[in-house]
Amino acid sequence: MGKIAVVGSNMVDLITYTARMPGPGETIEAPRFEMGCGGKGANQAIAAARLGAEVMMVTKVGDDVFADNTIRNFEESGIDTRHVERVPGTSSGVAPIFVEPSGENSILIIKGANALLSPADVDRAAEDLKGCDLIVMQLEVPLETIYHTIAFGARHGIETLLNPAPAPTDLDPKRIEQVTFLVPNQTELATISGLPVTSEAEAETAARSLIGRGIRTVIVTLGARGALLVTKGEETRRIEPVRVTPVDTTGAGDAFIGSFARYYVENRDLDAALRMAVRYAADSITRPGTQKSYATHEAFEAFCASL
Repeated sequence: MGKIAVVGSNMVDLITYTARMPGPGETIEAPRFEMGCGGKGANQAIAAARLGAEVMMVTKVGDDVFADNTIRNFEESGIDTRHVERVPGTSSGVAPIFVEPSGENSILIIKGANALLSPADVDRAAEDLKGCDLIVMQLEVPLETIYHTIAFGARHGIETLLNPAPAPTDLDPKRIEQVTFLVPNQTELATISGLPVTSEAEAETAARSLIGRGIRTVIVTLGARGALLVTKGEETRRIEPVRVTPVDTTGAGDAFIGSFARYYVENRDLDAALRMAVRYAADSITRPGTQKSYATHEAFEAFCASL
């Protein structure tokens, strides 16, 4: 199996389960609170590692009480932490998450040390990155670092995946042309393309507009409706969903990307990797929490056998 590098974020998830969201100026009691490790980069790395992939993390943590726990969490999952750097005088990233009874969630992020991950950090990890088969990125770190990493991958013949989340309005399509896979959800796709994405047909049109701007492959995640694969000169392919009863949708997109990376680097079978990713994301929303909802390889095989 190939090796995956994740150049991206880590966060501490502060999860509140609430009967409803409070209105302006309103205080309500919530029944439950949990704390866990998160951040889009860390989530995607953990998902891939839980499934048996060899994963290296390039990220930054603060010098607060959360940093030791974050590093320990990586190490316990078998992730290479040689390029996880502590930043003195800086907080770690945190993500307050509010989960409603339906399983839908609302999230705030405070980047903390993630905002300081720089192109120089990528260059310091260059020799180890050159030994990887796929570099996975998100947008909870500076855009310049993402552009630099995409160019690094192209220069050294390493495939790259960008999850453009949270979607910025100032993402430069020219500077992400060399990315191998762009993997937005519908909201992110609408922001990046500037087109409405309220249906599957509109999602395809918006994805095709990005292909027209030079992006090679766009994978649109559609939540409970599966995913779309859009490439230049080929028909759009739909990856069918798996029907489950949702408990908590937090981190489902990261489960999709981490598992896709794991199965893709195994044998470069794009369609098979997407089918497994849809299943893994569906399995993850049947349990509460983010990383703790991600199945091991053995547990996921049992889930697939039950379908």
